[in-house]
Amino acid sequence: MATKVREQFAVATPNSSHPNPLISHEKLRQLYSMMLKCRLLEERARILEKKAGESDHYSSIGLEATAVGAAVDLRPADTLAPWRRDFILSYLKGVPLTAMFSKLYCRDTRPHHGNSVPGDCGYAPLNIVLPASAVATPFERCVDIALANQRKRNDNVAMVFRGEDSIFLGEWHDALKFAGQRRLPVVFVRQNNPPAVSVPLNLEGPGDAISTAAADYGFPAITVDGKDAVAMYRVAQEAIERARSGGGPTLIEAQSLPEYEPTQIDHAQYRTTDRVEKLESRDPITFMERYLTGKGLFSEGWKNEIIAAFEQELDAAIYNAEIDTCGASA
Repeated sequence: MATKVREQFAVATPNSSHPNPLISHEKLRQLYSMMLKCRLLEERARILEKKAGESDHYSSIGLEATAVGAAVDLRPADTLAPWRRDFILSYLKGVPLTAMFSKLYCRDTRPHHGNSVPGDCGYAPLNIVLPASAVATPFERCVDIALANQRKRNDNVAMVFRGEDSIFLGEWHDALKFAGQRRLPVVFVRQNNPPAVSVPLNLEGPGDAISTAAADYGFPAITVDGKDAVAMYRVAQEAIERARSGGGPTLIEAQSLPEYEPTQIDHAQYRTTDRVEKLESRDPITFMERYLTGKGLFSEGWKNEIIAAFEQELDAAIYNAEIDTCGASA
């Protein structure tokens, strides 16, 4: 029987008076730049799907710190299994923007040729597992891939993203148990949004302690503030290195709060004033701007340069997707 490990770490929020020598200024600026680009990408995708009459877009807005912090340094050979609201992860892994928008436009050249929801962006050339309606499928695929990597003795890792409802799924616990028993090179990232998809978590099951998700499976479980990209990056890099070096899996729980309700594009009719204020106080982009400002690494001019350049990239990608010339392959 695997040794029981009961770890739960409270990751302190970084501040300018406690510099982290392990993360360079260049990396900090990269984290912010990628978060901002992910926000712009998601906003474009949401607008396009709203115009097309789609009502089931799972927005990633508000989750940029979790996505970027965890996945920004994954290698092309690593495997990534996004959840249904993790559209931006495909961009972080390197999927061409035109291929992503071609998917949203349902073009013939898009990956998977219409065999999935427009916002679900799997991509075989970069080892991105397509989200599936069968919740067990991504878990099984990633665990199988991690086992294959272990047997091949390479240092590739698999990273699985899942939402707040995962703690109540038997398939999720089966994957955790098997990965822990075999010490597989896999990182599980659970985005914990207490309001959840349909009903609050406290109405879905008895309790939501992270220790119940990994304590009996022989590997650490770490809780991170989901709006804090720096904290997320620190923890994810340690987990990835642990997996690459044969140390086994890690479960990261990111306490998150998406800006948009999971299955609604226009949520203005039911957003309460107190929820708006809470969302604004937890915006990861604003949080990172304050952090970088304290270190002398941020300016509005630099931000505007990033926005202007990336808006041009988005315009070009959307144009190519509209005329169906992206040439994406599955």
